[in-house]
Amino acid sequence: MNRAVVVGGGFGGIASAIRLRAKGYEVHLIDRCPRLGGRAQVFERDGFRFDAGPTVITAPFLFDELFELHGRRREDYVEFRPLDPWYRFQFADGDVFDYGGEIEDTEAEIARFNTADVQGYRRLVAHSEKIFDVGFTELSDRPFHNLITMLAQIPALLKLRCYRTVWQMVCAYLKDPKLRQAFSVQPLLVGGNPFDTTSIYGLIHFLERRWGIHFAMGGTGALVEAYRKLMEELGITITLNTTVDKILVEDHQARGVRLDTGAELETDVVVANVDPKHLYGHMLESSQQTWAARKKTQHHALSMGLFVLFFGTNKEYPDIAHHTIWLGQRYRELLDEIFSATSLPEDFSLYLHRPTATDNSFAPEGCESFYVLAPVPNLNAGIDWDSQGPLLRQRIIESLSEHMLPDLEQHLVTDFYMTPEDFESDYLSVGGAGFSVAPLFTQSAWFRFHNKAEGPENLYLVGAGTHPGAGLPGVVSSAKVLDHLVPEVVSSPVLSTA
Repeated sequence: MNRAVVVGGGFGGIASAIRLRAKGYEVHLIDRCPRLGGRAQVFERDGFRFDAGPTVITAPFLFDELFELHGRRREDYVEFRPLDPWYRFQFADGDVFDYGGEIEDTEAEIARFNTADVQGYRRLVAHSEKIFDVGFTELSDRPFHNLITMLAQIPALLKLRCYRTVWQMVCAYLKDPKLRQAFSVQPLLVGGNPFDTTSIYGLIHFLERRWGIHFAMGGTGALVEAYRKLMEELGITITLNTTVDKILVEDHQARGVRLDTGAELETDVVVANVDPKHLYGHMLESSQQTWAARKKTQHHALSMGLFVLFFGTNKEYPDIAHHTIWLGQRYRELLDEIFSATSLPEDFSLYLHRPTATDNSFAPEGCESFYVLAPVPNLNAGIDWDSQGPLLRQRIIESLSEHMLPDLEQHLVTDFYMTPEDFESDYLSVGGAGFSVAPLFTQSAWFRFHNKAEGPENLYLVGAGTHPGAGLPGVVSSAKVLDHLVPEVVSSPVLSTA
């Protein structure tokens, strides 16, 4: 049987392992973390559970497909529960905008701010659907290592004006300044600045409207565990707490991997769910990669960093939504500082996750589990996180106590945080970037790191830094690209008994 090694156990690696098994490969997945999931680790402290990574499920069909490939039903492994609202936006002056539910619910909320923007929102969603039909339906699982493929898409992308930024696209349809902010923040969820990110990411509006936003009961960690169980049933080998140091290349073919223990594994196919800048910068010799790969590694701009504060309280906050996006006094100026400054901004905007709003298993009775995420500069800014980390933690807690969670400081039971330094050390994310390379137009599709390695044969890339990009739908779709690239061993999916 042909062998495949998958390096990295994030969602891109998990999806790749399951798809390669369906193609008939004997699959070995290796990850350096103590659990599967990549950034979607699970922390347990003082009776509280915390999801460390993504908190929402969009495009649930992408996750269902991986079970269906092997004759299973996702519903038999983990429950997806729809959320309403999807997000609550809280502005600096105290105004609140609830986004989600039926389209009539969203339109009623929009009308409270500007009745003329109701029609503008309908046009925005209609335009988003056109982008979705091209950018997602046609292109998200298509390989882009061939320039001809990219050139063939230019007319459609120009027709949809994808050279515009997300901010420019939203402003073409909405006039209210607060609504413009609320409907342009989506690129931040995949590591991009709305004022720089290509408007092809505007497809997220239709994606959310078409399938809604869901929460995996038990958290994203429960979805990871469901896939672990599936992989165990399929006979996929999983090795954790182990780092792959090198890709072994012979006659311009990837022939195996070298582990941090010094052991070497031979294989026929290598799939790297690794930050591409780390892959080309540390796991392959310069002579084993193309000029283009070296240039991308040196010059592709990174996404922002993340400061993530996890905390549990001995008080309940029933009025707080499952997801709240708290927008500070500044918007564009703050984002400019996050993406280009050399110091930590004095203010912040926050993404607050309260899983106990939907699933009380995250905390002891009468308690709440939270995480709050603040976009921050990546490590290129040279911030001293040993000194700035505790200060930022305190500033966030004080702000939450003042604006959202009364008396928070008096009700903290446990708390800890992650900085961009942790993303670099734990996940080998170059520059501590939260989402690998930024989703600029000049770093998308053919311009992004290719799924077919720009170097040895039999080496393939999946994950946030490759096509189609970051976010759960993006990284899971990057594994679908392999269906076009990796040869099949058998003509029908491998089925096994549970």
